[in-house]
Amino acid sequence: MLNNYPDTTILKYRRERLIEELRRQGISNPKVLEVMRNTPRHIFIDEALVSHAYSNNALPIGYGQTISQPYIVARMTEALLTEGTPDKVLEVGTGCGYQTAVLAQLINNVYSVERIKKLADKACNTLNKLELYNVLLHHSDGHWGWPKKAPYQGIMVTAAPTTVPKQLLEQLAIGGRLIIPVGPRGQQELLKIIRTRRHYEQYILDNVTFVPMLEGLE
Repeated sequence: MLNNYPDTTILKYRRERLIEELRRQGISNPKVLEVMRNTPRHIFIDEALVSHAYSNNALPIGYGQTISQPYIVARMTEALLTEGTPDKVLEVGTGCGYQTAVLAQLINNVYSVERIKKLADKACNTLNKLELYNVLLHHSDGHWGWPKKAPYQGIMVTAAPTTVPKQLLEQLAIGGRLIIPVGPRGQQELLKIIRTRRHYEQYILDNVTFVPMLEGLE
C-alpha cells in the first residue's frame, strides 16, 4: 500500500469507480486492478486537473505529452504480465511517472528512460514521495533503450514510433516481450512482440492513439 500522499474520500470513490469500469472493459488481472486501485493518479497531474484524475481519459502533463488513459495503462501492464511476471523491465517514456509507479508495484526492477529532463526530474520526485525505490530513471532518447542495463525480460514503450526500434528488440532477453504502439497518428497499433531463440513473434493487441516517439533530448 502506498503511503505519504494526499487523498480524500471522494478521490478514493472515483478511483474505485474507475476500477469497475476497467473490469467492464475486459481488464481481469487481479494484481493489475489492485495496484491501480491503490495508485493515486491525481498526484501525477496538475492540480487544476485533479477532478479529472479518475476519468478514463488521457490528460496533458505539459511539454506536448500526456498521462495515458487508465485503460491503456492497465491493458499494456496486463499484456506484459501474461507470460508471468518479469523480474526486470525497461519503460521507454517515463512521462509523469504514473505508468512507472504501476510497474514498480508489480516488478522487482524497473528501469525507465525519458528524453525530457524536466519531466524526468518531476517523475523522480513523485516516485520518491510514494517510496517506490526500485525504479532507476535515466535522461535519454528512448530509441536507444538502455543497453548498459540490458537484457530485459520486458520492455514497455509509452510513445509511438513509426517502426519498431531495432535497439529495443536487441535489448530483449530470450523469452522477453515488448509492448509497443507503432505507426503514424490515426493508424497506430499496439503490438506485443516476443523474442524467441530464432525470431520475433508479433501480435496485434489494439488500435490505439499515442503521442509520437521523438528523437533527441530536451
